[in-house]
Amino acid sequence: MEWSFKEYDDLKLSELYDLLKLRATVFVLEQSCAYLDLDGKDSEATHLMGYKNNKLIAYSRIFAPGVIEKNYARIGRIVTYKKYRGKGIGYNLVQKSIGFCKERFGNNIIKISAQVYLKKFYNQCGFVEKGRTYMEDGIPHFAMYFNHRQ
Repeated sequence: MEWSFKEYDDLKLSELYDLLKLRATVFVLEQSCAYLDLDGKDSEATHLMGYKNNKLIAYSRIFAPGVIEKNYARIGRIVTYKKYRGKGIGYNLVQKSIGFCKERFGNNIIKISAQVYLKKFYNQCGFVEKGRTYMEDGIPHFAMYFNHRQ
């Protein structure tokens, strides 16, 4: 696996196309969820891309504290193609995202909006759920937090 962090303005057109295709394949087609992925926030994010044999197979976007929420760094759009799941790639993706946050933003708490069925996975990554379940784009979610001091 090769990993690459890029700011929006540094993305090549082909990289942007590939990450949007991955997100649409999983979040729209696979999960049968019609939602507006192009939310206007990609330009404010750092994009983590994971490649296998020069093909994008894993992705997340990362926001500094204050961009989405005042007190938290945020990781979102955490995704891998279905055929690569269960091989540790998603775990590595989340750990690299956390490492980036720690390096860039210090020990700020990291927040994600997690699909409820992925609770065990995110618990294994060090996140703890807090608050009530809510619906986001027709899918049950809850807020999860990673505290470096845990």
